[in-house]
This record gives sequence, structure tokens and C-alpha cells, in this order.
Amino acid sequence: MAASERSRPSLFWPLAAIVIPLVSLLAKIRTTDADKLPRQGAFVLAPNHYSEFDPLIVAVAVYRSGRLPRFMAKESLFRVPVLGSLLRATGMIPVARAATASAAKQTIAQAEALAEHGRGVIVYPEGSLTRDPDMWPMRGKTGAVRLAFAGEIPVIPVATWGVQEILPRYGKLRFWPPRRRVQVLLGPAVDLDRFRSAGSSALPAATDAVMADIAQLLAQLRGEPAPAQRWNPSDHGQKETGRLEP
Repeated sequence: MAASERSRPSLFWPLAAIVIPLVSLLAKIRTTDADKLPRQGAFVLAPNHYSEFDPLIVAVAVYRSGRLPRFMAKESLFRVPVLGSLLRATGMIPVARAATASAAKQTIAQAEALAEHGRGVIVYPEGSLTRDPDMWPMRGKTGAVRLAFAGEIPVIPVATWGVQEILPRYGKLRFWPPRRRVQVLLGPAVDLDRFRSAGSSALPAATDAVMADIAQLLAQLRGEPAPAQRWNPSDHGQKETGRLEP
């Protein structure tokens, strides 16, 4: 049963006892189609990213569904005293920034570990806060799909909306009014079967399919159509500074 993952004693218990009440003071989270998250087994959850606060929203939604919210985090963070120990104890996954052969091997090892232990991981395919002026998902990076391909793991798209009212992109935290409405919508696993046989050459196209599904979920939450083309920072002279993304 999926709930057994959360029911086993772990460091997540005291963290949840602290984090969930604090987040609930600021956000009234409504999660739709939470059953799209597998009750057991490995998964990659791919959310949109437009506020520094939205990882906490996703983490709470995942925890309430009965699964444990594990993220990919920069490798350097694991070398920080105390924080590194906390990340390791909660099963967070270190990711190297450089696209090297060693990093590729690391991705395979991470995927195998996820599959073996039946764990889920949250990966932001955009790699950083969206640069799109209207906060639609921008061009994705291939990390989430690499994990999925390496371990034959489903990618579950998810969109959130409303978090910008709590912490605007690059803005300041708003404490009033409390309990602002935040919506979370999960979709079915992205159909990646048509890309798997092509291997690494299909990573960009498969990533675009993931981003398209996320954008469609967000369009439902916003009640307006998603842009036909995704924002590409390199087309606008912007530097991409990613995080939580291989």
C-alpha cells in the first residue's frame, strides 16, 4: 500500500509536523486527481516552477497523498554541514551540474536505485523559475526524462497555480491574507513509449512532450489556453541558471 511508505518511521515525520502546519497558514491547498500519483513503485513527478515557494506546495500535496516527497538537489548542497546530513537522511538525490559521462552514469544509478526501492522523486524539468513573462512553463531540460528512460519509470506531470499570490517570482513572502487558495492538478503519466526506442536522441522531443502535458494542466487551472510556443531563455538573451535538474 502506498500509505505504508509514509507510515514507516522516518525523519519525514518530524519535518511534516513542522512544515505542513506552517504551509497551511499561508496556503489552502486543493489537490485534484491525486490518484494519478502511483500508490506504490517508482515515479518521477514533474511540476511547473514559477515561485520559490511552490516546492513546499508540491511536497505537502505529495505527502498528503501517502508518498514521500523527495527532490533532486545540487550535489554541492550535500557537502554543507547539517544540511547535507538532512538531505541524505531523507533520501534526496544529489545531481551533478556538468553534462559529463560521469553524470550520465550517475543518472542511470539514480534511476536504478529509485526502481529498486520503489521511491518517487520530484524533478523540475525547467531547471529554474520560468522566465516566461506570463509564468507559463518555459523550455524544459532533459533530466526528468533521462531518469525515466534509464529506469523505465513513469513521468507524472503536475501543475500548481496560486502560489504567486504567496511568494511572487523573485518577490517577497506575503503573510496576509492567510490561507490563499492554491490549486494542484495531476495528470496521467506522459506517453513516452514512442520515444524510448530512439534512446538519447529522443530526449529533447520526449522532454517537450512532458512540458506540453504540464502546460495543458496549467491551462486548465488558469482557464485559458497555453501559448503555442514555450519561452526559450536563450532566444531572449537570458542566462539559464538551473537547480534541481541534471
